[in-house]
Amino acid sequence: MKILFTFYLATGGVVTLNRHRYHALNSEDCECHFLYLKNGSGLNTMGNARTYVTNDDEDIKALLYAKQYDVIVVTLDFLFVNRLRRLGYKGKIIFDVQGFGTDIKELFEKANDHFITGEVDAILSPKTSHLEQLIAHHFPSTPAFHFHNCITFSMFTCKPQPKPKRTIIGWVGRIEENKNWRYFLKIGEKLLKEDSSLELWIFEDPKAANPSEKKHFHSMVKKLKLRNHMRSLQNVPYERMAEFYSLMGRSGGFLCSTSKKEGFGYAVLEAMCCKCPVVCTDSDGIKSFVINEQTGLIIPHNNVPISVNKAQRLLKDKQLKNQLISNAWNYVHEHFSPELYKDHFHYMLAAIGLKH
Repeated sequence: MKILFTFYLATGGVVTLNRHRYHALNSEDCECHFLYLKNGSGLNTMGNARTYVTNDDEDIKALLYAKQYDVIVVTLDFLFVNRLRRLGYKGKIIFDVQGFGTDIKELFEKANDHFITGEVDAILSPKTSHLEQLIAHHFPSTPAFHFHNCITFSMFTCKPQPKPKRTIIGWVGRIEENKNWRYFLKIGEKLLKEDSSLELWIFEDPKAANPSEKKHFHSMVKKLKLRNHMRSLQNVPYERMAEFYSLMGRSGGFLCSTSKKEGFGYAVLEAMCCKCPVVCTDSDGIKSFVINEQTGLIIPHNNVPISVNKAQRLLKDKQLKNQLISNAWNYVHEHFSPELYKDHFHYMLAAIGLKH
């Protein structure tokens, strides 16, 4: 069987997901290829996976003809679904819905306007309530499959690290509205007033940032006097992130996620695999793996005092921290294994008439 996964830009969480999909699904009997319409900083993380980058109709048509894919999984790009059919592809298409922030409802409405319902054989999403509800509402007649994404445990595991001199609080994401970086800076400022030895580490891809937001970001960092307590790490190689998550955990700190909406939230899951505790806003997608007070701490979206209080509890209460780390590691290994993902994926293929 041959599967093609497509997305419009080789950066962000979808590239992360595709890498883990490759490890879970690719085998002698199942060949997985990947197509991105535009290049991006995530391309070098795809490892040995067969990956193409082109937005040219003739190139895409030639690829479809040469490879004769049994199924194409199109992530978020409903226009590309139409395009594949126009280019003559007659095989199965699965429309894959991953995190797209607060624009997901608008995306579905536009997808309906382009009549993709009759052109796709199934819709796939993570097991996330807001996505499940929206899919049921907008595509009631299309078979829908909802199951957890996966993570490659050999890639994300706790790496032995010397204990850093300072406690590290990390944040991973694009500098844009949905990631809610302002909230992280406000929380960080209050925590630093209690303990000036803390360090805030921000991991980002500057090319993926919103230019206007980036300007506001620098202005706010200056206003809150955070510059001397902050470290910006840009384009860290994906295969090195496990080291940094492990370092955060070893320092006594945590990963903080402040997103408004996420379909999944890979950074949080990665940190949990590396025994780094997590403090997150309820962005919906993270509830697949963050159970408040059990596998992590969930904070409100717009209440800095409560969020700071929870973060301080984690920083000061060693027993709580160790319990969260242990519970998180066990939960992730039980529910997000590549083997489980493979089983769910092949069940979906069989349900739409593709026998592995």
